[in-house]
Amino acid sequence: MAKKDYYEVLGVNKDASADEIKKAFRKAAIEHHPDRGGDEANFKEINEAYEVLKDSSKRQRYDQFGHAGVGGNGGGGSPFEGFGGFGGQGGQNVNFDFGDLGLGDIFNSFFGGGQTGQRQRQNRGRDVEARLDITFEEAVFGTESEINLNLEDSCSHCKGTTAEPGYDLKTCETCKGSGQVVTAMRTVFGNIQQAAVCPTCKGTGKVPEKICSVCRGSGTEKRRQAVKLKIPAGIDDGSTIRLREHGEAIANGPKGDLYVNIRVKPHKKFTREGNIILSEEHIGMVQAALGAEIEVDTVDGPVTMKVPAGTQSGTDFKLSSHGVPHMKSEARGPHIVTITVDTPTKLTKEQKELLEQFANQPKKRGLF
Repeated sequence: MAKKDYYEVLGVNKDASADEIKKAFRKAAIEHHPDRGGDEANFKEINEAYEVLKDSSKRQRYDQFGHAGVGGNGGGGSPFEGFGGFGGQGGQNVNFDFGDLGLGDIFNSFFGGGQTGQRQRQNRGRDVEARLDITFEEAVFGTESEINLNLEDSCSHCKGTTAEPGYDLKTCETCKGSGQVVTAMRTVFGNIQQAAVCPTCKGTGKVPEKICSVCRGSGTEKRRQAVKLKIPAGIDDGSTIRLREHGEAIANGPKGDLYVNIRVKPHKKFTREGNIILSEEHIGMVQAALGAEIEVDTVDGPVTMKVPAGTQSGTDFKLSSHGVPHMKSEARGPHIVTITVDTPTKLTKEQKELLEQFANQPKKRGLF
């Protein structure tokens, strides 16, 4: 089967910027992560697409030659073609992680000297995703916030051990403490051993002598939690902040992670492009012709700005260091003010006469 287009996998256009590709990858990776119930094949496809498109040289080769330009087989030929050590020239070394499917043991048996042990994944709690709305100013200057969530937390009675207080954990009789159960599978290549997580102890190798009377052996209980979050100055709309081990708990294992999606509320006057703040100011025709000093609103408060004589509508003026802070430095971008010259629609008789007199005067080069 032919491989999907990498841009289609990430859901971006072919002219997408590096930042747009990065944001699309983060969103897709969170959505399809196997630990959050996503499809493992889709997750690997997303990673593969990002590894190519984030690299400018690989992306250029891919745009010119397609999958063939970055070592892909395009769905044809041997399934091992293009992989280091399995035929094909100039192939890439690819590391496979087959999780709990048992396929890792089969590959180890074929190519790893008959090894049958599978690296056991560490049990961890479920990752959680939340949304936080902040104001335009909070995004510019940073802030501290608090999110209230109902999450599975460690049982307050057994502290997550699953055992009634006063009782210990004992070795699981099903897996004899290994955390895995091994079964034999007969194939055309011979008998292959396949390992899976022990269904009794869930891979821990231990079970309680007496089950906790509160959580009934789950090790967790639902609890409302207040999570404090520091928003860095300069954060942009659509960014995601990861808080390690602030997700849901699991018995005898670390908590999952909390992913907070930041949404910046629109401002009634300002817009943003990267580290630049944009706004518009209206002035009268006479102010534009003669020049003036006007008061301009910025995120830092009102600023006096000089508009020179003869300013045309659509002219941009730059206010340095009144924009958004750079995430990796203390420097700030500019604030760009676009001037719009308003033409009067209602004139008095005297105003019309003055304008007519002006219009009838001999025109000089360089004036309007």
